[in-house]
Parts: sequence; structure tokens; C-alpha cells
Amino acid sequence: MFGIHMRLPSTLRSGLMHSVRRLFIQVQDTPNPQTLKFLPGQAVLPSAATFEYTSAGAAKQSPLALQLFRIEGVKSVFFAEDFVTITKDADAEWSTMRPHVFSTLSDFITSGKEVISSGQAVSGQAEDTVIHPDDSEVVAMIKELLDSRIRPMVQEDGGDIEYRGYDEDTGVVRLKLKGSCTGCPSSSVTLKSGIQNMLQFYVPEVKDVIEEKGEEDEIIELQLKKLEKDIGVAE
Repeated sequence: MFGIHMRLPSTLRSGLMHSVRRLFIQVQDTPNPQTLKFLPGQAVLPSAATFEYTSAGAAKQSPLALQLFRIEGVKSVFFAEDFVTITKDADAEWSTMRPHVFSTLSDFITSGKEVISSGQAVSGQAEDTVIHPDDSEVVAMIKELLDSRIRPMVQEDGGDIEYRGYDEDTGVVRLKLKGSCTGCPSSSVTLKSGIQNMLQFYVPEVKDVIEEKGEEDEIIELQLKKLEKDIGVAE
């Protein structure tokens, strides 16, 4: 019997080898039209912690975030345990950006490099909802609900929430919205109809839930208002 040995062209061989090393990355839409959620099918972070970067200058602790910011149109990057959320500039096109995002994520994650540089604290639990001995019973219940019930729900849409405090006198819970929730047109609905209603159901002491915004969030809000005004004028 004679064996038949087929030698593939070098370009095809390299293409096959390249595809083997690639990840199958799923992409999901989010309630925020400027944001997509990318799921590489394996761990992004070694714990339940999350990291958000709104500029390349703030992303020095993450080699992957720095690479993603080199893609034209990337506005912010959010890492969770098993997904990456990317928000684009309003005038950027996903059709142009997506291939570059896929390639960057696949090459970096399959390389085995750390998403967050060594020496940076990556705890096994989101630090904002760690229950401390001096927390009141109400605060402990709020943190438990945020961590076990609300955070998983928000992360399904590519976002996250960060506990910023509770005022015992007014019953107001302060939260920061992250990932796809930042600048999302439906974030106020999520905050009031979703998060506030659930907290009040289990913790009657909660009277209100408000979003705590940083300087970056205020800039985004002003841009959204300007865009809405421009659209109204155009119509």
C-alpha cells in the first residue's frame, strides 16, 4: 500500500494553526447602544473583582486595557470575571472596531498573560460589599443583596454596581454604576425600578437609591443631553 502524503500550502497551514489558537468569543448587545459585551469562554479575571478604565492613562495596571485603548473609537473598558465590556465613542462604528477587538482579546488571553499586572490587589470578592464587623444589620443586608442578587443581574447586561454608602438618617443608598450602565439611557430605570424596588422589598429601611457620579459621568451626561437637544432640533 502506498501512503498518500498531502502537503498543505504554507499559507493554509499557518491559517489553520492560527485558528486553533483563537478563542471563540461571543458578543452580546447591552441596553447601552454604545456598549458591547464580549465573552471569551474562559476566565478574564481570577476572581469576582471588577476593574473599569475610562482612559489609557488610567489603565497602566492592565496591559490588556492598554492594548484595547489603541483601537480607534474605544472609550472605556470594563473587566469582570468572565467577560469584557467595551464602550465606544458615539461616532465610532462597531463594524470597523469589532475585528480589532476580537483579535486583541483572543491574542492576549491565549497568551496566558495577566489581565491585571502583578502586584495589583485582586481580591476574591468585590471589596465594596465585604461585610465588616462594625456594619449595622441594615448595611449588612444591603451589601448581601447587592452581592448575591443585584450584581449578577446587572452583570448579565455587561455592567456592575459599586456600593458607596448608606445614610441611616435618610435611608438613602448611594451606588456607582459601571460598565455598560455608565451613560446608558435606561440606567435610571435600572436604578429605580430594579435595584431600589428589590432593596426596599427586603430592607424596608431603604427609602431611596441614588447614583453617585464622578466627573467622567457628569461629562457623559452633558454629552447625552446635548445629543438629545441636537436630535430635537433636527426633527
